[in-house]
Amino acid sequence: MKLRKVSTAVVAVASLSLALSACGGESGGGKKSDKIVIGIKFDQPGMGLKTQDGKFTGFDVDVARYVAKELGYSEDKIEFKQAPSAERENLISNGDVKFVAGTYTINDKRKAKVDFAGPYFMAHQDLLVRKDDNSITKVEDLNSKKLCSVTGSTSAQNVKEKLAPKANLLQQGGYSECLNGLENKTVDALTTDGTILAGYAAQKEHQGKFKLVGLKMSDEPYGIGLKKGDKDLQSKINAALEKMQKDGSWKKAVDANLGPANYIADPAPAITEKG
Repeated sequence: MKLRKVSTAVVAVASLSLALSACGGESGGGKKSDKIVIGIKFDQPGMGLKTQDGKFTGFDVDVARYVAKELGYSEDKIEFKQAPSAERENLISNGDVKFVAGTYTINDKRKAKVDFAGPYFMAHQDLLVRKDDNSITKVEDLNSKKLCSVTGSTSAQNVKEKLAPKANLLQQGGYSECLNGLENKTVDALTTDGTILAGYAAQKEHQGKFKLVGLKMSDEPYGIGLKKGDKDLQSKINAALEKMQKDGSWKKAVDANLGPANYIADPAPAITEKG
């Protein structure tokens, strides 16, 4: 009888231990875990790209890794999750990611839903056209052209509301679709940040096909998006970004990822998003 009671107790303790173990090993952006889930872009060469062999490269990726390290997460504790432009706020608000570092322009509309740390980079909206096309040299030329951008991006909103309201704007799910349209001549131009356009133009398979027009159509301060109200995380990420600038890692990452495309970056911007 005593042996039966002891056995029952052992089973109960073992079950409780397993349950606690399962909770402790759960991986999630906002949940307590030994891993950190970070949202990045998977299709932006030079900024955030998942290669065919499953590796992650780009300036945003380097920034994300640096910040994660400063937060206490080694390389093997980082999980990257794809964060399309239109899904970034949902991924953050739902706790699917801890933060997003993905060419994420800070603006008031987004700040109503999420908080930002940074900015850590100042980009500018530009145009990518076919190399032999000289019909687009200024913003106004877009009013008679087929223009492609990505759903949910700031660039698409700028064109539709301010820059060229009569342009035939086609919004796609990703920049790769826009690039295919540009190559197949179903669209005349692709617009987004010059950083992203430079990354595509520099890829081996695209070299010699496209060119940047060279317009600074907007200022795009990139920030790291995080859950609204998490001032502790915002402060820690800002400290990491400042350290990255001071120790030379920021400049090194810019040169390594954007240098091959001959992209001339602005100096690192001052951090303004503080609690």
